[in-house]
Amino acid sequence: MEFKKIQLNGFKSFAEKTNFLIEDGLTGIVGPNGCGKSNIVESLRWCMGENSAKSMRGSGMEDVIFSGTSNRPSKNISEVSLLLDNQTKEGPAQYREFDELTIRRKIEKDKGSKYYINEKEVRARDVQTFFADLSTGA
Repeated sequence: MEFKKIQLNGFKSFAEKTNFLIEDGLTGIVGPNGCGKSNIVESLRWCMGENSAKSMRGSGMEDVIFSGTSNRPSKNISEVSLLLDNQTKEGPAQYREFDELTIRRKIEKDKGSKYYINEKEVRARDVQTFFADLSTGA
């Protein structure tokens, strides 16, 4: 199972929908200080089930929602999706029939987080177990 794409929308410094393709070979994140490199890595961990606001460099989990700038208003929702290639059918047993899997986490102000696997709402524990079964983790 391989990561193919990360899609961010309203996550930290990414106000608009932004896609990062993970191609074959080595994919690196390069840029000047303050451009959001660490936010991309944090989005990956967050979508994989990270629940510690402190490890996300915030005081509360809602701090991952885009807070606005002088030119852009703040958002009420933050969302991260991970597209996984499952051609090798190595994932957890209940997902082996799928060639691609989408893991999505969405947080709304004052409503908390929701997790989805292939657009079906699941518990946070299900997503954490999914990645634990792959020998990866947040």
